[in-house]
Amino acid sequence: MKIQDITVEYQHNPIGLDTAAPRFAWKLADDSQNIYQKAYHIQVSKDDEFRELAWDSRKVDSDESIQIVYNGETLTSFTEYFWRVKVWDQEETETDWSDIGRFEMAMMSWKDWEADWITPEYDYKAPKTACPILRKEFQIGKRVTKARIYVTAKGLYELWLNGKKVGRDFLTPGWTSYNKRTLYQVYDVTDMLKEGGNAIGATIGSGWYKGELGWRSRRNLYGGREALIMELHMTYEDGAVEKILSDGTWQSSYRGPVICSEIYHGETYDAQKEILFDTYGCGFEDWFHVRVMGAAAKDILHAQECPPVREKLVLRPVELLRSPNGQQILDMGQNMAGHVRFRVKGKAGERVVLRHGEILDSEGNFYSENLKGARQRVEYILKDEQEAVFEPHFTYQGFRYVLIEEYPGEIKKEDFEGIVLYSDISQTGKFHCSDENLQQLTQNILWGQRGNFVDIPTDCPQRCERLGWTGDIQIFCDTAALQMETPLFLRKWLHDVAAEQFPSGGVPWVVPDIYDDTYAYDLVGYTGQSEKVAAAWGDCATVVPWNLYQAFGDKRILEEQFDSMKKYVEFIRKQGPCEYTWEGQHQLGDWVALDAPYGSFVGATDVDYVASAYFAKSTEILYKTAEVIGRDKEYKIYRELHHNILKAFQEKYVDEDGELTVKTQTALVLAANFGLVSEELASNYMKKLAEWLKETNYDLITGFVGTPYICHALTKYGQVETAYKLLFKKEYPSWMYQVTKGATTVWEHLDGIRPDGTLWNPRMNSFNHYAYGSIAEWIYRDITGLKICEEVPGYKKFQICPRLGKELDSAEFAYESMYGKIVSGWKRTEDKIEYHITVPVNTTAELRLVGSELLECQVPYQKIKDEYVLETGSGDYWFTMRE
Repeated sequence: MKIQDITVEYQHNPIGLDTAAPRFAWKLADDSQNIYQKAYHIQVSKDDEFRELAWDSRKVDSDESIQIVYNGETLTSFTEYFWRVKVWDQEETETDWSDIGRFEMAMMSWKDWEADWITPEYDYKAPKTACPILRKEFQIGKRVTKARIYVTAKGLYELWLNGKKVGRDFLTPGWTSYNKRTLYQVYDVTDMLKEGGNAIGATIGSGWYKGELGWRSRRNLYGGREALIMELHMTYEDGAVEKILSDGTWQSSYRGPVICSEIYHGETYDAQKEILFDTYGCGFEDWFHVRVMGAAAKDILHAQECPPVREKLVLRPVELLRSPNGQQILDMGQNMAGHVRFRVKGKAGERVVLRHGEILDSEGNFYSENLKGARQRVEYILKDEQEAVFEPHFTYQGFRYVLIEEYPGEIKKEDFEGIVLYSDISQTGKFHCSDENLQQLTQNILWGQRGNFVDIPTDCPQRCERLGWTGDIQIFCDTAALQMETPLFLRKWLHDVAAEQFPSGGVPWVVPDIYDDTYAYDLVGYTGQSEKVAAAWGDCATVVPWNLYQAFGDKRILEEQFDSMKKYVEFIRKQGPCEYTWEGQHQLGDWVALDAPYGSFVGATDVDYVASAYFAKSTEILYKTAEVIGRDKEYKIYRELHHNILKAFQEKYVDEDGELTVKTQTALVLAANFGLVSEELASNYMKKLAEWLKETNYDLITGFVGTPYICHALTKYGQVETAYKLLFKKEYPSWMYQVTKGATTVWEHLDGIRPDGTLWNPRMNSFNHYAYGSIAEWIYRDITGLKICEEVPGYKKFQICPRLGKELDSAEFAYESMYGKIVSGWKRTEDKIEYHITVPVNTTAELRLVGSELLECQVPYQKIKDEYVLETGSGDYWFTMRE
């Protein structure tokens, strides 16, 4: 047995942690079967020879290999630590020590900050939209052996040192509830310094901090001045430490090349105004002073909590089009979020002007009406006749097509690249199947997650919105966790959910919260309570943490978020008219369901029904969370509350004959999937739904609330064939309809492009909106069968229970769990089914395989109805069954 892939807080050798008790994890590899860990031994040291130990766990009898909490001496700011682990298997065979890992602490208290917030002096001769530059020159007289930068900004920043960009990150410091929580980043710049003169500087864009946000394009939501705080710590070979701090000695200028840069609208860059601000003795003379912002808070500063946004993929245009109206348009072949990097050569003052859009109209011309005012325009002004390569700095676009409005010389598609930006989280799930349309659908869903995981979970990446809609991620978080390693990304966002929670306990529609009443009225004709809270949206406060715990065994996220979860449930409890239902409030309901009344976005399902259903769901999660983290008193209180909610729900919404009083598909789905009624009634409801769908030719008409659960509920109660038919329907309305129309991401509306080629209302018609992509969870969990064992989270124990349909000949899902790769695959060969299952070391699986006869098996099994049930430990397994 070998130890591999050791991590601290989900990261490999991180620098810049401010977690007092970080957690360790490792994976185990062994070609034998049924291997598990019996004990482990961790050492943490201040030196890589492990002479100065900070923690020695000694041998611990435990099979845990993830989420192992540090339990040594107090970790100190700016200190680098080394760690290693060894384990014993069930036969007491001891491994070698693992490779040595590292982690480095940032500032363990905000009081460690010595630098000041600084802001540039305003230049009335510069463009009002210009992005300022701040810089400082300094001397180094000795060899530097270690150097770290701690930096953040009010606005988005790019930091440069001696002619090179610091780090590989984009859109730093990301988006948080800035006035409550601002994240700083830590960079290793040891190799970027030199003896003699050095120069450091930053350009700051408006970004989310003071740029335009929302449909009404309001500015300065968090403040009106860009600012920077930075510390450069240099350790010399003699052990001495010197610090360069942001303070009143810095210089500033608004006369740099970034004339304007906005998240929604793009960027204008004049290369003729470039300044070598990151070069010692740059020669520019019109520098202004800076102001020290003495009152600016430092106690809101926290070390980076999630992976930064980075360049993740590079796409080449598949075609250079000439549209019917004579426009030249690049087709990237994929709807994406990011920007275009291009090469250009021309004369000084000539321009490149690009506009970005998701689709072409029915005639094949560039289309941008659905952007709702987001210009998505990039302009570059050439400096001289030398060839230049450019990409924007403080903006990103959602697009597939690029309209080239201006470009000097011949346009060649080879001179353009699509730079795909999203948070630097790894892909964990890969799906393959025999059906091209289903394969494309799962790729569309993955691309939707990429495009909407740009530092926060957004609704869309293109129009004047791109907000952290809480309902979208609430329904998508299970799918998200199966496709990518989401815990750090969503944990950071959940901290903002708690920070933005209203005093009443309600959770805003969007996090970070930018809404006001006029904005909300524009959306849904909203009037009423000043706090904008909606069922299925606010429930992100309970659903998302519980999902992270289930998927990654992350108990800490439950501990951190428990008070927020409790406040939210108590908020609902006070909404009345009785404490066991949620009624009478403005709700968003089954959003964009096709059964909505004409002119409404809200589906036909009674909004109070939806609200009370989610009240039950969140309360159930809350009492289970209390049990997990040892809050016995709350466990009893909220388990009883859940019981009373179910009783009140059944009294209000279930007739004496067992029929629901709310006659919609979503109502049936929620009752069955949330356990709101007896198993017998739930089974009857799904039979009724199956008949309903058959009568309507399997039309998909549910909205954001019903769609994530519809196939789960059908499958749970024996209607697998109906679930398959619903998924594989190609005609509108369906999931596959979008694929047949050439979609490369999931649409906001099932009829974003109608069968006759007309488009849905441009007021709200995104073509990159992952909510309907939540069907992927059913694809991975039921078609290929990978299910979590709730009692043993993190895939320490799991179930493989594939549900086969005649529409497929094969399907396989490979998932990189915290313990290692899990594989569940099957394929048909004549009248047989071949299953391939991989179970990681230190885990166990229950296999439930469908077939009439198990032909080959070396594992003990039972036959229960039409399933063969097997319990197995680690290893690769192949089974052949007669269908």
